Amino acid sequence: MSEALPRAFGVPVLSARMRSAPEDFVVEELPGFEPSGEGEHLLLTVEKRGMNTAFAAKRIAAWAGIAEMGVGYAGLKDRHAVTRQRFSVHLPRKVAPDLATLGSDELKVLESTWHSRKLPRGALAGNRFELVLRDVSGDNEAIEARLRDVAAHGLPNWFGEQRFGRDGGNVAAALAMFAGRRVRREQRSILISAARSELFNRVLAARLADGSWNRGLDGEVWMLAGSRSVFGPEPLSEPLAQRLEDFDIHPTGPLWGAGEPRTQADAREREVLALQGDDALALRQGLEREGLRQERRALRLRPEGLAWSWPSPDTLRLAFSLPPGSYATAVLHELGEVVDASQGDRPSEHG
Repeated sequence: MSEALPRAFGVPVLSARMRSAPEDFVVEELPGFEPSGEGEHLLLTVEKRGMNTAFAAKRIAAWAGIAEMGVGYAGLKDRHAVTRQRFSVHLPRKVAPDLATLGSDELKVLESTWHSRKLPRGALAGNRFELVLRDVSGDNEAIEARLRDVAAHGLPNWFGEQRFGRDGGNVAAALAMFAGRRVRREQRSILISAARSELFNRVLAARLADGSWNRGLDGEVWMLAGSRSVFGPEPLSEPLAQRLEDFDIHPTGPLWGAGEPRTQADAREREVLALQGDDALALRQGLEREGLRQERRALRLRPEGLAWSWPSPDTLRLAFSLPPGSYATAVLHELGEVVDASQGDRPSEHG
């Protein structure tokens, strides 16, 4: 997570290293539905070590003897980690090759069943993380106090640096693409996502600066914590304030696209002010030309079940769950500077 982004609870309280080994970053996908038990799609739950999702999908397609487009997955998982996630494999004849021939030291099949549909992107309830930070430097009491703040109050729901590429170059590349530079088809969606993420992070940074990232403004648009459905704008009332305090709803920021944002009054004014400048205008106009529609994302994030322990004085173990589309690096950013050992001591890029 970029050190340029502000923190909700003050100065860093630690420095540490993450991903010294894949086992130090464990991610388990939380399923968003129960399999139907019948159909043409073999639903596999696999555990991968040192293998990203796209590579695993290619291996599964080759094992099944089908085109890669016949393999579905709900979300992308990192290479430098131990990850558990689902894949669907389209097998119209309902004849699967021997599962034993798919397994290896890097990929193990944990469960298999049949399902009626291809697994679509986003079809998950969230992700469960178990992280080990090593070479931790900082006062343990201050670190635990920061963790208690995060557990009690939530934290800003930043887009992680995974969206922005190495050295943040995806935003500059998106600006060049919107100005007319031709890019490969598969790169285009990556740059569009980076542009949207950059604008959202700017609004969130402005709301953090004025203290409104975790409270309602006049004209606010709200998101339900569970379903992530959006409602409003609606005036902040006592019932809404209670739901906000209970983490049942969150204020939102824009995922830019064509049309006017739903916010009004103060909330709209904050967004307009945050997205001034030539580069922000170019990003907005480029996204509008792409035909994306205005959407919303929660400004606030609350890790569920946040727990921690100290296996040794300079080793911190963290466990928590996050909703889909949120980044573990947002949690680590609130603690301090955590460098990614798998990236040559670069700041962590993935969440």
